[in-house]
Amino acid sequence: MKKTSIILSFLLFTTLPVFSQNEDHPYTLKKCVDIAFSNNLQVKQADLVKERSAIGLNQAKSNLLPDLAANIAQGLNQGRSIDPFTNTYINQQIFFGNYSLGTNVILFNGGQLKNLVKQNHQNLEANKMDLQQSKDNLMLNVLLAYLQVLNNKEQLHQAMNQLELTKKQVERLSTLNNEGAIVPAQLYELKGQQANDELQMIDSKNAVESSRLSLCQLMNVPYDKEMTVQEISAADYAAKYKADADKIFLGAMNFNSSVKAADFRTKSAASAIKVARSGFYPVVSFGANIYTNYSNAALTQTFVNSELVASGDFVTIGASNVPVITKRDNYTSQKIGYSDQFKNNYSTSLGINVKVPIFSQNRTKNNIALAKLDLKNMQYVLETTKIQLKQSIEQAVINMDGAYEKYMLLVQQVSDFDSAFKIADVRYKAGVTTQVDYLIAKNNSDRAAINLIIAKYDYIFRTKILDYYQNKLQL
Repeated sequence: MKKTSIILSFLLFTTLPVFSQNEDHPYTLKKCVDIAFSNNLQVKQADLVKERSAIGLNQAKSNLLPDLAANIAQGLNQGRSIDPFTNTYINQQIFFGNYSLGTNVILFNGGQLKNLVKQNHQNLEANKMDLQQSKDNLMLNVLLAYLQVLNNKEQLHQAMNQLELTKKQVERLSTLNNEGAIVPAQLYELKGQQANDELQMIDSKNAVESSRLSLCQLMNVPYDKEMTVQEISAADYAAKYKADADKIFLGAMNFNSSVKAADFRTKSAASAIKVARSGFYPVVSFGANIYTNYSNAALTQTFVNSELVASGDFVTIGASNVPVITKRDNYTSQKIGYSDQFKNNYSTSLGINVKVPIFSQNRTKNNIALAKLDLKNMQYVLETTKIQLKQSIEQAVINMDGAYEKYMLLVQQVSDFDSAFKIADVRYKAGVTTQVDYLIAKNNSDRAAINLIIAKYDYIFRTKILDYYQNKLQL
């Protein structure tokens, strides 16, 4: 086991791709994830949902405050109408104005406003978790695409090495064939192997470009053929990843976005029951108003003098009718100014309003019943989410164990086939073995090397998944 670990460590460091080491400013995994977060439309939509719920929470809090409304009415009456100043009928054109300022505040409504604030706060927290889950899903997809780029680049590097080795053998056999030292069929067979290696290299190049395109698409940036990515350090993957599914699950319950979102929505559903139940309680509110008005028909009378005038009546004294004299006060009429009317007509009112529900066609009762069903449904969703999380973690641990065992087996297989190929190469050059045996040994070595590369990145990805479930994924 110790020997195998040494071989594993050696191969991890020696088989990593070298293409990006000399490139300026390669894309790191963190940079790719950050760009994806900034450009991904699903993440942006989830953020909009969160912002909308934040506005809803702000409105729920504002509903606890008194409202304040001003009313301004300007009008023109013609013909017979009521003078708003004297409240009597007149028949003339009147320009009038009514002005009021009022406020109202809920003093008690069964806790509806308070519970609405709580419900909206829980909805906001749930949408925050949805946003985080959207980011987490995108991050894992970017991680997979990033590792696929490294995987394919390393396979390309391996294919180039295989082709280079075959080319050297073809050159050697071409020289021997020209000298008549070998059967020409040996050269043609090796040229056929060279063609196979070239095809493998072409496939590897296409795989590199396809994986690079997939990464660019996840980042929502234009495809860049020259884009390079930074390799991931292999130092942490030489030993088996230690994972306990039960412990990981218990820890994930405290921070997993899906579980927390479902938990907040369950609490929100519980608050919705309290909101519905408030319909059984009376609503007590306090109101206050200020009012004034104006009319251009409003007049004021100013005293001028007094005089004695005949009243039109008379009394009979003896045989004579004597007119009755009366005192008359004389006044002049003057329109009351706008500012004077505004001050003089000022009035205020205060009041307490109590609205007691007596019968509401069973709406409140049915709203409570519906809210209880919603709560039950959210409890099922929460439980299902927990079960799915536990199952996913258990499967992730099994996948990691399987990936590690496969990787360890391939490490040994690469070592064995590499040793066998070296022996076959020496014997082939010495002319003591057939070309068929040489090609078999070479293909076995090449195939094992490719399988090791695939297994290595599969194992790395499996460990990253478990890091994610434990909230310790390092980008």
